[in-house]
Parts: sequence; structure tokens; C-alpha cells
Amino acid sequence: MVKQTQILIVHGGMTFKNRKDYLHFLKTREISIKKKVKWSEKYLDKSLGRSFEIIRPHMPLSEDAKYNDWKIHFERYIPYLRNGVILIGYSLGGIFLAKYLSEHEFPKKILSTYLVCPPFDDTCFEEDLVGGFKLKSDLSLIEKNSKKLTLFFSKDDDDVPISHAEEYRKKLKNPRIIIYKSKNGHFKIAKFPEIIKMIKDDVKRKVI
Repeated sequence: MVKQTQILIVHGGMTFKNRKDYLHFLKTREISIKKKVKWSEKYLDKSLGRSFEIIRPHMPLSEDAKYNDWKIHFERYIPYLRNGVILIGYSLGGIFLAKYLSEHEFPKKILSTYLVCPPFDDTCFEEDLVGGFKLKSDLSLIEKNSKKLTLFFSKDDDDVPISHAEEYRKKLKNPRIIIYKSKNGHFKIAKFPEIIKMIKDDVKRKVI
């Protein structure tokens, strides 16, 4: 019996310099009772089908995230991963994977890694990038861990400017960087057919 291809997704989050800023955010953020539809949830499951096992760790304190907390939680999932796993990081989850894979030799063979609108540093439009998520200067280990690395950005992203794409390009040898004209800002989209096709192509080729 052929085992399912595993996909592990690290979701986004927020960081704050101090508790005062965090409490201000809680008091002033826009509230909506409408159901949010995200490409990384039911759409992904339905589009990929039963050949995939999708793992979604619920990272701790996502609205006041700390890198070390996320690292501890993430590492608890590693023993359950098999060779040929696909990693996806969205927003803060993207820089989390970039940082982790640049600082640790991953114990399982990674088929491919997708970083969706990952910030590179603290020059985001309206948010501080703190909490230990700062990248070190040498990112070369990312591509040793994952030979197939794709980063996605959108020109109309109101959180992560596309200048961050160029910063990643400077630090990496052979990344595939895709910049879209529009993905409804910070990839707030219900469907993401491009990543579905890429993932299916990865599995067909199975080069790890």
C-alpha cells in the first residue's frame, strides 16, 4: 500500500514588541462575524485528495508569537514525519520555516518547501517582527535541507512588501520566487490552484 504524501503547514501569526502594543491590538482590531474561507484549509484538502495527509500544528500564542515556543511545538511533530514530506509556511509561518531550516539539519528528507508571503525582516508595513523570528545572515542550510524551494509574493500585499522577495533572492542560491500581480493582498484567497499543481508535480517527480 502506497503511503500518503505528508504536507505540514505552519500557519501565520503576529508579534508585538510589548504587552501594551498587544493589548492595543486586541482592543482596536477589526471584528467580523463572517466565516473566513482560506486556501490552506478545506480547499487544500479537497483539491489534493486522499493521496495526501495534511498536518496543521496549532502553533502556540499565534497572536503574540515567540519563536522559541513555536520551535518547541514544531519539533514535537518531526518524529511523526516521513521522508518526502512537503513543508508549507504562510506569513509568519514562512519566516519560521526559513529560520528553522537555516539553523538546523532537518532529520527527514524534504520533497519541497513552499513559503507563502514570508517576511524577511522587520520592514513590514504595519507590524513589528520581533519575538525571536529574526533571520541569521547565512541562510544556505535552507537549500541543503530542501533542494526545491519556492517563495510566493504579491504586489498588492499590504503586510509584506515585495522588496522582501529580493532580500531572500540575495541570500539564497537557487530559489524559485514567484511574484503575482494580485493575490488579494496578503494571500487572503479562497483558492490557490498554482500551489496545488506544483505539489502534484512534486509528487509525480519524487526527487528528494
